[in-house]
Amino acid sequence: MPSPYRAIFAAPGTKGFSAAGFLGRMPLSMMGIGVVTMISQLTGRYGLAGALSATLAMSAAVIGPLISRLVDRHGQRRVLRPATLVALTAVAGLLICAQQRLADWTLFVFAAGAGCVPSVGSMIRARWAEIYRGSPRQLHTAYAWESIVDEVCFIFGPIISIGLSTAWFPEAGPLLAAGFLLVGVVWLTAQRSTEPVPHPRREHTGGSALRSRGLQVLVVTFVATGAIFGSIDVVTVAFAEERGHKAAASLVLAVYALGSCLAGAVFGLLHLKRKASTRWLVGVCAMAVSMIPLQLAGSLPFLAVALFVAGLAIAPTMVTTMALVEQHVPRTELTEGMTWTSTGLAVGVALGSSAAGWVVDASGAEAGYAVPVAAGALAAAVAFLGYRRLSGPVPTEGRAEDDRHRRTDDDERVA
Repeated sequence: MPSPYRAIFAAPGTKGFSAAGFLGRMPLSMMGIGVVTMISQLTGRYGLAGALSATLAMSAAVIGPLISRLVDRHGQRRVLRPATLVALTAVAGLLICAQQRLADWTLFVFAAGAGCVPSVGSMIRARWAEIYRGSPRQLHTAYAWESIVDEVCFIFGPIISIGLSTAWFPEAGPLLAAGFLLVGVVWLTAQRSTEPVPHPRREHTGGSALRSRGLQVLVVTFVATGAIFGSIDVVTVAFAEERGHKAAASLVLAVYALGSCLAGAVFGLLHLKRKASTRWLVGVCAMAVSMIPLQLAGSLPFLAVALFVAGLAIAPTMVTTMALVEQHVPRTELTEGMTWTSTGLAVGVALGSSAAGWVVDASGAEAGYAVPVAAGALAAAVAFLGYRRLSGPVPTEGRAEDDRHRRTDDDERVA
């Protein structure tokens, strides 16, 4: 491991919570595709499978920020364990109802309940921010590392989920995803020494972290970015099926994630001097431009190469986004702020998947790649229009108060 990455793990407890976070994030890439695979195998109804997956994503998008707001106020251990218990109960109900062929409405009820799954990635990044606050270089490397972990999850998660559901039994993929979530959250919340200090209600300025004008720009841009990801997944599966190699779609999408993973690894080693807002704008525009070559894809090998190149812009943009959230959101609401970006992505994925499916049904897979192009153009437009909010002076309201309460809480913990 290169020295900057070794250096961030010198702090006590960092290896443990990062490893727990890896397990806890596996369901992010396994659950949705696992539900689609399970329902399609049990019923043969792809429409129902897609609707359940979208319900799961939208539910997580709505509930996720609420859970993270509670975490900021009461701590990770007190909130994550009961939230995870609710999510696991809902997943169990979904699997039982699917296996027993119960009414469709029961599936939707439990899919909505499964949205209580916490944003584990935000919890891990909040711990890094607590440890390396005031050390931008180390925090940049830590965020890059977590972006690598995200992409590793997206490389292997779908392959594992689809493979188990097709080779063993239809419910195997979602069941293993639930197991990963349980182990990851229990392991993470058992590590109290690195848990960020909670900020009770008295320390909050009121309202949601989304009142930050900078965070608003990031979330709206991420809705469009999520539409890129969601549409590429759907269209790539259809593209591979049209060419008689549907199973190859998972490998092509893994190459997409691999490009992002490698770019994130290199990005974490760089000494950056340009403003984070400028780097973010360049990254969003690069993601938009990288969608154009997909229109020329006539074969799976060409598509894989094009997606690998497109993936190179993802992780650096995500890393910079987390740095901007840390700048523009009060420390008492950091976990919630990070979760809002995930919410934007989830909403975008649902919208992009639906739009891409409609275009593919109407005009074929190749025409479907117009959807990520349009989504990329929208993301770039929002980034340009909101750039001034991100590049201007960072609001400091409440930060001095945050520091004062943080020192008081630290003193109380030591005592």
